Amino acid sequence: MSLLFANADAQRTSRKRAAAANTQQQPGQQVQQQNNNTGQPSGYNPYGNIPIRVDSSSMGYNDSVIKKSMRPDAAFDKSFINERTPLPYEHLRWDDALFAEKVWREVDLREKMNMPFRYQAEDDNGDQRFISILLRAVRSGEVTTFSDDRFTTPLDSAGVSGITAGGPADTVAVRDVNDPNKIVEYRVTQSSFDPNSVMKFRIKEEWVFDREASRMFVRILGIAPLKTSYLPNGQERGSSVMFWVYYPDLRPILAKYEVYNPKNMGMGRMTWEELFESRMFSSYIIKSTLDNPFNRTVRQAIKDPILALLEGDNIKERIFNYEQDLWSY
Repeated sequence: MSLLFANADAQRTSRKRAAAANTQQQPGQQVQQQNNNTGQPSGYNPYGNIPIRVDSSSMGYNDSVIKKSMRPDAAFDKSFINERTPLPYEHLRWDDALFAEKVWREVDLREKMNMPFRYQAEDDNGDQRFISILLRAVRSGEVTTFSDDRFTTPLDSAGVSGITAGGPADTVAVRDVNDPNKIVEYRVTQSSFDPNSVMKFRIKEEWVFDREASRMFVRILGIAPLKTSYLPNGQERGSSVMFWVYYPDLRPILAKYEVYNPKNMGMGRMTWEELFESRMFSSYIIKSTLDNPFNRTVRQAIKDPILALLEGDNIKERIFNYEQDLWSY
């Protein structure tokens, strides 16, 4: 019996020693497990310290660099062109304005008569496209841009830069040339503005019959480029106004640029100011104040595009007939 109790005590003693040994080994095992955990903590970003650089050369339209000829590029001196000034308008008195109506029209550059607007050559004055001439005047601060056709809200340089941006910004990863798996930096790029995306211009003008001169006058008030946007499949989605420019402020600048003449590039070329004053462009009316109490465009009132064009011709004819009906033969 005593031998049985001795064996039981020996077994209990051995179990206690084993439990104590296991308790002493657990902290060491925990330290070993913590040291073996080589994973990154939660929320760790391996690219967090990679620099991000904005590629300013791709932001917006850049036509500030004009390459001038180092030698005379013509057989005759044309320096006098930069000294031209427009002729002043004839004064119109409010008391003599027997008739006055405002008209909005669009100039489609895809028409043959409007091809000079798309002349893509360069000279000492830079790109000769009309949109390029307009944007250079805007960036140089010679004219002020407005967000509406009443010229109430001017746009700052940041607003103009955003309007002339080519498309949404994109982030591109720049990799190491020696290690393609290593990213050196992220570069924010944006496609530059395409001047060919402007296929239309909107013109606001006012027709006034002066009873003192007994004739109809037309005064262009503003010009706005219309930027064409496209769907991902390349289909044209529509066009929107980029900004408005007050035309009388633009006249001194347009007087210094010659219009492309496909028949004669000599002294017979007119300036852009003369082109607008001589009405040497093709357009169609999209809106007028004549019988328009709801201030709607022609397309808002008439959905059919063919009938809308005919309504624009009807407005033009009514203005023309008003002057003719005042005469008696």
